[in-house]
Amino acid sequence: MNIKTSPTFLSTRFYQRLALSTVLTAGLGISYSAQSADWSSTNIQVLRGNSYALIPTGEESKTIITFEHANGWKYGDNFFFVDIANPTTKGTSHFAEYSPRLSFGKISGKNLSFGVIQDVLLSGTLELGDGVRAKLLGIGIDWKLPGFAFTQLNIYARESERDFAAIQTDTGGQVTLSWKLPFEIATQKLVFEGFADYAFGEKGGSIPKEDNLVAAPRLLIDVGNWVGAPGTVQGGVEYQIWRNKFGVKDVDEDVAQAMLKWIF
Repeated sequence: MNIKTSPTFLSTRFYQRLALSTVLTAGLGISYSAQSADWSSTNIQVLRGNSYALIPTGEESKTIITFEHANGWKYGDNFFFVDIANPTTKGTSHFAEYSPRLSFGKISGKNLSFGVIQDVLLSGTLELGDGVRAKLLGIGIDWKLPGFAFTQLNIYARESERDFAAIQTDTGGQVTLSWKLPFEIATQKLVFEGFADYAFGEKGGSIPKEDNLVAAPRLLIDVGNWVGAPGTVQGGVEYQIWRNKFGVKDVDEDVAQAMLKWIF
């Protein structure tokens, strides 16, 4: 059989096109909302690490370029990123997420804050990548914690397809925590930021999927501040922790990644 006419290949090509069109559509939507945004932030990241698990090419080293954008508008906020792994070598892969949220407080015009809770939101996420498609919907909580620029906790119902056979897993759940803590040591400006995702309960499908945890805390120093351009370039380390990577039982990953981040 000609691989280019096989059902698997055609299905793969279809979902690659679907992923690309969705990413472009999401990007246009974010661009439109950014024009009327209360605030926005865009950055490009370059990461390099070794000893990754489940690398398709068999290599352990990987370079990742990430485009990331976030904005807040009248009724909520948006977050979008796309990862391109090994962009100039064999084994290039893509992954993207779009996460819009609607603020119940902003929509109702009422102050819903109490204690350390700042706001409650309707949260959603769309994940698209090589062999990955997932839809998430749930509730978000923004927290007011001393010193933190933001702390967000999103609790989702999660539905995903594991493979191109399109055999659906059961609806599971996911808890996502993200944070940003800027601070200074002497005259140096630093930031401790990152995220953690815990996905669970997605049983069934063609291959059993284990509950899995991925976290990526990072410590960055403001390199731009050294040359009179604070807040433009950061450098440091992101440490990726993954338990049951991609839901594969006992496939664990611990990788320190060198990181540079350009902020626009």
